Amino acid sequence: MLAAMPDSAPSPLSAGGPALRGGGDACPGTLRLHRADDGALARVRVPGGVLSADRADALLAAAERFGDGELHLTSRGNVQLRGLDAACGGALAELLTAAGLLPSAAHERARNIVASPLAGLDGSPALSGWLSELDGLVCGSAAAASLSGRFLFALDDGRSDVDALGADVTLIAAGDGCLLRIGAEDEVFRIPAGDGPRAALLAAGTFLRAARDSGAWRVKDLPDEVRAAVGADVRAELVRTAGAAGPAVRRPRPRTATPPAPGPHGSPDAISVDVPLGRLTPAQWRLLTKTARRHGDELRLTPWRGIVVPGAFRRPKDAADALGALAAAGLITAPDSPWAGVGACIGHPGCAKSLSDVRAEAGAAVGPVGRLPVYWSGCERRCGHPHGEWIDVVATPDGHRVAHVRGEHRDPRAAVRNDPAELAAAVAAARA
Repeated sequence: MLAAMPDSAPSPLSAGGPALRGGGDACPGTLRLHRADDGALARVRVPGGVLSADRADALLAAAERFGDGELHLTSRGNVQLRGLDAACGGALAELLTAAGLLPSAAHERARNIVASPLAGLDGSPALSGWLSELDGLVCGSAAAASLSGRFLFALDDGRSDVDALGADVTLIAAGDGCLLRIGAEDEVFRIPAGDGPRAALLAAGTFLRAARDSGAWRVKDLPDEVRAAVGADVRAELVRTAGAAGPAVRRPRPRTATPPAPGPHGSPDAISVDVPLGRLTPAQWRLLTKTARRHGDELRLTPWRGIVVPGAFRRPKDAADALGALAAAGLITAPDSPWAGVGACIGHPGCAKSLSDVRAEAGAAVGPVGRLPVYWSGCERRCGHPHGEWIDVVATPDGHRVAHVRGEHRDPRAAVRNDPAELAAAVAAARA
């Protein structure tokens, strides 16, 4: 029975995996289901957001066999399955393992890697080599199994999109080499491109050693002096083992990410769509998978709850036809959609902590396209909120609070009562 589940319960296949540090890391996975009001929840890690059509089929099969049939995209380019039976853990893990989506039981929550979704498609460097190597190194490292489900790697092709997401370890393509950033430090150091994945894993291992005494889950949780020492230790180790690290250089982390605009990219080497509130029906998922098979057999899930379909769109008409079909299915295919930039947590009734049905409220408030993205949260936890600059709408017992967020700075919050018209007007004014 679901009521008997703890908030985060291991499946039988998770025996022998990393213990929860202090019992506090309740991030769900596929072997550790999370209790929600609409059933159990599984989060399937998809490194770099890259899925073959066959693996996309497997995710839909899991959603339909064990859950409510829908697939929910996360702010890290992963997939959540909701409405699961609490007893499905073992069978779910077997299905995902057979599809290649669960290569290591001990590391399934540590495979948090985001990557620039347009990499290699519009003249930018490809990141597939880095991605496969880093994922393999993480899964092959006993120490990496102790990384929390919150720890994040980012692979940026040089356009500074995922570099803005506040990852714990970021690799940035730069000419014939790459830059390594640890946390949000403004200083990075140059290393040969071929050493990038190894350096990223080394940084994660150095973080784990530094975090033993502090109990930090992420680099940003470390004391300032310890965080600085992690970077120095990583560079010293790279120099000792391979002479592979140049001096630190200043490159401030960008404060705002620019996701791929919905539509064609690269003349076109790809098409991109956004997903309203990150929620995909089985019919929408099947259409996306069919489109991928027809044009290149790959989907790339973005950290902004969108999907890029790379492929052989031989003529502009091919891309236009594909986008037309996806638009008819309810997906966002152009930047002028009123849904562009609108996000929300699951809200009530899916989450017991939510104070309102924020998805319905977000839909009711959809209006003119705003300059800034807006994210609706049912409580102060703000699960899945974006990074950079955005409008923060949080439900309260008396209404909502609306604030403009710029990185770590938050403007004074405006209280808005529970009046749909007044709330919609306040959100539109804040986004303008």
